[in-house]
Amino acid sequence: MSFDYRIEESKLLPDIKIFTPEIWTDYRGTMWTHWEKDMDTPEQKISKFTHSRKNVLRGLHGDNETWKHITCVYGAFYLVVVDYREDSPTFLQWDSFTLDDKNCKSVLVPPGFLNGHLCLSNECVFHYTQSYPNEYVDWQDQYSLKWNDPELNISWPINNPILSERDK
Repeated sequence: MSFDYRIEESKLLPDIKIFTPEIWTDYRGTMWTHWEKDMDTPEQKISKFTHSRKNVLRGLHGDNETWKHITCVYGAFYLVVVDYREDSPTFLQWDSFTLDDKNCKSVLVPPGFLNGHLCLSNECVFHYTQSYPNEYVDWQDQYSLKWNDPELNISWPINNPILSERDK
């Protein structure tokens, strides 16, 4: 079975792909496909969810192994992706996307990029599937940048987010 998607490249970071699925709607609600094995994405190995409350900002985190396919299954969040590949012409450039449970979009983030998200709604659920060629890269082996790093100059929609100790 094949599902219809519109696949776009980020205007600022061409290695970032945005997937907009065909959404099926009837009197019961909506249904869409987040991932299909035949899509032009790596084989997924782990699926994670993060539940946050309004103004929680998580990230910027990443590694050189992991692909992340990110979507919002409840609420809304502001996703920022930063190119952290030193040999890239877009090194330290970023792009942002608003993902929510209405637009059903997802963003494919390749290895070498950082991502962070800010919960815009009262609550939100961030879902990401990950693939990696070798071992899972846990948080202590990832690299991180501060959400407000002046070199990045990211335009977050708030100035005083709720942060973990890791992200302060």
